[in-house]
Amino acid sequence: QVQLVESGGGLVQAGDSLRLSCAVSGRTFNNYAMAWFRQAPGKERDFVATIGWNGIETRHANSVRGRFTISRDNAKNTLYLRMNNLKPEDTAVYYCAARVSRAASVNRDEYDYWGQGTQVTVSS
Repeated sequence: QVQLVESGGGLVQAGDSLRLSCAVSGRTFNNYAMAWFRQAPGKERDFVATIGWNGIETRHANSVRGRFTISRDNAKNTLYLRMNNLKPEDTAVYYCAARVSRAASVNRDEYDYWGQGTQVTVSS
């Protein structure tokens, strides 16, 4: 069983930065592709960013490209999301997810394990 625990969320002002972390335990971290998704109230859970097993392959949603950066440290079994120039529309619960494959994917349905989420709130 794989366990994912997110941290780093909070209340910030527009233009601020945050770094989310996702600690992964239970299996060999570098066997998994990872991703961040987010869900705003009343909306579906949307793709934010994904990263392959070795950190080389990454993809970011158009809405965050140039502001957010996904990364991973396999030695620490940790996934990160650096978020710069935050906007009110980035307000959501952010979830990390693990996929039993080394290839990154933007498809929510291809992820096998999920964390419980961390709230990010951006005030204007």
